[in-house]
Amino acid sequence: MENSRESEVTVNFSDPRKFATILRSDLKETFFADDPFQEFRNEPPKRRTIKVFQYFVPMLEWLPKYNFQLFRYDFLAGITIASLAIPQGISYAKLAEIPPIIGLYSSFIPPFVYAVFGTSKYLAVGTIAASSLLIASTIKEKVSPDEDPTLYLNLVFTTAFCTGILQTILGVLRLGILVDYLSHSTITGFMGGTATIISLQQLKGFLGLKKFTTKTDVISVLKSVFKHRHQWRWESALVGIIFLSFLLFTVQLRKKKPKLFWVSAVAPMVTVVVGCIIAYLADGDKHGIHTVGPLKRGLNPISIYDLNFNSAYIMAPIKAGFITGILATTEGIAIGRSFAMRRNEQTDGNKEMIAFGLMNIVGSFTSCYLTTGPFSKTAVNFNAGARTPMANVVMALCMMLILLFLAPVFRYTPQVALSAIITAAMLGLIKYDEVYHLYKVDKFDFCICMTAFLGVTFITMDTGLILSLCLSVVRALLYVARPATCKLGNIPNSTLYRDVEQYPAATGVPGIIVLQLGSPIYFANSIYLKERIMRWVRDEQGNPNSKAADIEHVLLDLGGVTTIDMTGIETLVEIRRNMLAKGIKMGIVNPRINVLEKMMFSKFVDLIGKESIFLSVEDAVKTCQFSLNQSPQKDGS
Repeated sequence: MENSRESEVTVNFSDPRKFATILRSDLKETFFADDPFQEFRNEPPKRRTIKVFQYFVPMLEWLPKYNFQLFRYDFLAGITIASLAIPQGISYAKLAEIPPIIGLYSSFIPPFVYAVFGTSKYLAVGTIAASSLLIASTIKEKVSPDEDPTLYLNLVFTTAFCTGILQTILGVLRLGILVDYLSHSTITGFMGGTATIISLQQLKGFLGLKKFTTKTDVISVLKSVFKHRHQWRWESALVGIIFLSFLLFTVQLRKKKPKLFWVSAVAPMVTVVVGCIIAYLADGDKHGIHTVGPLKRGLNPISIYDLNFNSAYIMAPIKAGFITGILATTEGIAIGRSFAMRRNEQTDGNKEMIAFGLMNIVGSFTSCYLTTGPFSKTAVNFNAGARTPMANVVMALCMMLILLFLAPVFRYTPQVALSAIITAAMLGLIKYDEVYHLYKVDKFDFCICMTAFLGVTFITMDTGLILSLCLSVVRALLYVARPATCKLGNIPNSTLYRDVEQYPAATGVPGIIVLQLGSPIYFANSIYLKERIMRWVRDEQGNPNSKAADIEHVLLDLGGVTTIDMTGIETLVEIRRNMLAKGIKMGIVNPRINVLEKMMFSKFVDLIGKESIFLSVEDAVKTCQFSLNQSPQKDGS
């Protein structure tokens, strides 16, 4: 008896922790799971102060160790991404329906800010297509960019400010957990849908149209294209097809020969330069090849006084800032992490949010609109050999020289060239293979992905995103409300107990049923768990082939239960009461510290008895078997 009750010695029934200790532990796991201050603790005061400054300003960590060898790599990478920043800046400004020069401004100031506060060595700062279109579609609900371009532009700057405030708050409060609700499936579907509608909108540039719909859904765009078919220009379409074919060829060349990545990196710049020459020599406007128009020379003007917080308009920038802030933050962090992982390095998501937030706040003060870490530019930066964020500084300095001396040259950039550049970039964002993989692996994930895709393409961008998020939340609630439970059996010739459905060879123990619960027990799922446990018991009692048909003991393995609330404890009390009414004893196996403490606080341990709480399934089964063997002896005597 003493040996079989080893759990009385090994189960830890020490006094529960104090509330302050529990709260401190929970807050640490929620907001400081990475324990960022661990390296400071054992340092002397002076060294600790230096470490603190380095933690909050990451540039202070890598800059003192910087050398010419690293600069050679960063210099080459910086020049390469600068050549990509020019056509992308102008193209995405076109999507946002703001002056093209704003797109160039946005690659000058924000990279400096990120170089100081960012943690990714490879992330390249710039504008992104999805956010550009989302900003335009949201702000246009309040103000038309054609009727009042100044107010429209001011609201775009205000959107960048709102985004920056949101990102900074999320980073300071370490609320990166909120970003996790944008699942991979949602992002895949959203980006695919966005790429589709952006590509279709480029038909305006390809066909040389002057009038076009302000809506973004596929049906409205196609209706507008055919409604204005009398404006179609074959010259513009021909030039656009040639440019697009060239860009897609360079993309395929990069895939087949990765060492030639620089060809696809400079291809957009080549397209712009060649397009400028064609438009200038052939007087493109007369042949339907429209150009972007004048670009003034000079650095970013101050725009802090242009921010508009008028109550009549402020909700549009707040709405656009919130949606694009979450989207841009998620994309930027994910991209930075993915490239860091290729070299077994880490990025700090919360510090990244602060860096994004600060560069958008500063950018809104200096005539920039929303910036983050675009995939295409970051991939080029990584492949070009960037070693530190100094590559962003080099890019920003190149953009400064262009703004000071070369900006007017790009006035001849054809709209059709920008449409080709945007389309080529968007086609790479439609991940057919990933969608098919989701379909094969998880049908619910596939539904979430397609909900985002169809919502974006046929309704609006924000509607598609919200529908997909709602479906993701529904799935999470289903996991919570209907947690997994399973019956455990003994693997032959071992002491292991595993799911009998997964391991058919696992056998039950006569008179004993072992059930494993795999989620927190609380108000949302307690009734279901009670009904499911009772059904397990009824099924076993009604199965003549079961070894446990005459059940005398039910063991609940709580090793996977991370927490329990008062409703959950009351449910366990009720289950025990129902079991006793049927002549069945209930035991608890391996409760975690949070669960055991609440059981002790609620007197559940006193009710069930410490002798009914076990350290392991093996220990519990041995004790129950001992009890079963003793029962016939007592009955016989």
